[in-house]
Amino acid sequence: MTTPSTPGLTRFNALGEQAASAALREACAATAWTRRLLAARPYATDDDLYAASDTATAELTADDLGEAMAGHPPIGRPRPGDPASAREQRGMAGASDALKTEMLELNLAYQERFGHVFLICATGRTGEQMRDALKERIGNAPEREREIVRAELGKINRIRLARLLASAED
Repeated sequence: MTTPSTPGLTRFNALGEQAASAALREACAATAWTRRLLAARPYATDDDLYAASDTATAELTADDLGEAMAGHPPIGRPRPGDPASAREQRGMAGASDALKTEMLELNLAYQERFGHVFLICATGRTGEQMRDALKERIGNAPEREREIVRAELGKINRIRLARLLASAED
């Protein structure tokens, strides 16, 4: 079922190139992703925007994925002054000191193994769920992990685009 165009999408479509680019960069730090989404404007429906995001995410090169991941702070350490990372990592906010320490150690081990931050769609997950996912994924082959990262990035991008469209309605 196709979602009709929302006032937020109408406003997004009407943004100038620079403003639209800045808004998209808040959702995903990959320049190639932003370019693809900008090039496809205007979108008829929210679903069209989400589909374009999914396609652009699927087409990201390894370097593009690296650029996207560089825009994400490690789990358990949201960027100061970044409400999106704090909101998305809310599951770690009330975590015990022991869990925070464990996540820091696991994040460092993951980063050493794969060369980038552990990326997971943290929205709605507890600290324990994120830790368990990190423990499970750290043993993945790099090729397998790259595809999981791509899928997680796609989920994050959709959530952030939905928030963009909702905030554009205010």
